[in-house]
Amino acid sequence: MEAFLVSTLAVAVGEIGDKTQLLALLLAARYRKPIPIVLGILVATLANHSLAGLFGQWVVSYFSPDILRWLLGASFIAIAMWTLKPDEMDDAGIKEGQLGVFLLTCVTFFFAEIGDKTQLATVALAAKYSNLSLVIAGTTLGMLIADVPAVFLGKVASPNFPFHYVRWFAAFVFAVLGLLVLLNVGSF
Repeated sequence: MEAFLVSTLAVAVGEIGDKTQLLALLLAARYRKPIPIVLGILVATLANHSLAGLFGQWVVSYFSPDILRWLLGASFIAIAMWTLKPDEMDDAGIKEGQLGVFLLTCVTFFFAEIGDKTQLATVALAAKYSNLSLVIAGTTLGMLIADVPAVFLGKVASPNFPFHYVRWFAAFVFAVLGLLVLLNVGSF
């Protein structure tokens, strides 16, 4: 259960102000079809984070526990620093075309998430916890917790949302996770 809760929290706070959350705002403002956008986010996240989780589990088999602990701790601290940099997203080139809003969302979210901090967090969490299903379920729920409100609120709330405070909180959470791993505290 710890894997699920930590994964959910890490991705939910890490996603606030992220480019994929901004993409959710953009799609919602442009197409005003929240259900296919939310379903597209769900499918894209499950696919992307499943691949990331499998990669994280594969990494575990190639490194000793001590090296893995240092790699994971450093990864979380690097993600903490990355979280402080605001993401930007413009809407150039995003067109519904014949794909439909659902498929457009699936494709754009899947590719926008490649190399993103929440995908890298999923790799690290899957390397940390042996229960891949709980990690993927947690990271997917965390993504939905952050992105679904963005879809339903669209551009109305985004200009007034204090993203900078949330980024600092997210950076703090990732830094604490990194330090706990490095210091080998508790089950970390």
